[in-house]
Amino acid sequence: MLRLVLTFGEKIFLREKATYIIAEMMLNLFSNLRRLVLGSFILLSSMTMSASKSNIHVLGTGGTISGAAPSPEMLSGYESGTFPVVELLKEVPEVSDFARVTSEQIINVGSGSINGEVLLKLANRINKLCKEKPEIDGYVVTHGTGTLEETAYFLNLTILSDKPVVIVGAMRPWTATSGDGPLNLYNAIRVASAPESRGKGALIVLNDEINSARDGTKTDTYRVETFNSREYGFLGYADPDKVVYYRKPLKRHTFQTEFDITDVVSLPKVDIVYGYQEGSRGSVDGLVASGSVGIIAASRSPDISVALEEAQRKGITVVRSDRKGQGRVLNSESRLKEGTISGDNLRPQKARILLQLALTKTSEPTEIQRIFNQY
Repeated sequence: MLRLVLTFGEKIFLREKATYIIAEMMLNLFSNLRRLVLGSFILLSSMTMSASKSNIHVLGTGGTISGAAPSPEMLSGYESGTFPVVELLKEVPEVSDFARVTSEQIINVGSGSINGEVLLKLANRINKLCKEKPEIDGYVVTHGTGTLEETAYFLNLTILSDKPVVIVGAMRPWTATSGDGPLNLYNAIRVASAPESRGKGALIVLNDEINSARDGTKTDTYRVETFNSREYGFLGYADPDKVVYYRKPLKRHTFQTEFDITDVVSLPKVDIVYGYQEGSRGSVDGLVASGSVGIIAASRSPDISVALEEAQRKGITVVRSDRKGQGRVLNSESRLKEGTISGDNLRPQKARILLQLALTKTSEPTEIQRIFNQY
């Protein structure tokens, strides 16, 4: 009888132990399942965050933004093009929160040393990357501010893609106390990453402000708020919370362009003549003698006008611009018949860029006027 009770007790014990073991197994199973689900969620979230990041490629050309001075308080007397772009990017690690950034150095000089050879190399490189690396979402070009608007407009006319191309610079060297370079570079990458930037052509970004490459121009030699678009205003802003736009360019640009520079070895020689009281014809005669095939006339005196008419008869293309920096230069049928072209509202330095590209296609005045009307 006792044995039977013990056996019954043992059965109860064994049954309870089995129940405990099963419960423990179930608990472990649920715990492992929880870990698996949580791990999958974290992995998926990580993948989603990673997938949401933009791929941005930065191309360095030098300028004040990569400049160095002997001491932090020096805002002048610095050496442009000191730091390579890869070093600049190390100082703005925050961009990794929203973008995967790669970089390369095209050249490292002050903006005054940028020439047609560099422009062709830069534009062809971006066009090649657009074809070979479709995963790149946008491009940023670091540049000196002195001729930044010219490079920006050249890229606006020659990049065969609707992907953002942002040109950025700085008014203070990278080594300066309260330098504007790091924030400008950070914002340029933000703008290039923003889906809203697509299809708006090349963009100029400094001081939180977004200018069209066609309209933006440098207006101050020293202040950080130097770039603006005069009567047309900014396209938008790189605000702290988001990139916002309020208008878009209407002139042809980038993916709408007719200028394919793939096989262009060099750009035609085009120069600018600046008009003033009693301006002599010597500047025009000198340019003709040096081999200029196009001249942008930024206003003119009587002597300069005579010299330009003679240059036209020699087959040199003359485009009328103005030194005021705002407003259209009107044309007439009689002037067009004489071969004179209106530069519309382009500033002389930008009219020069457009004429260089136009002359790679045609020397016919009516066709060049059509190009100036559309771009």
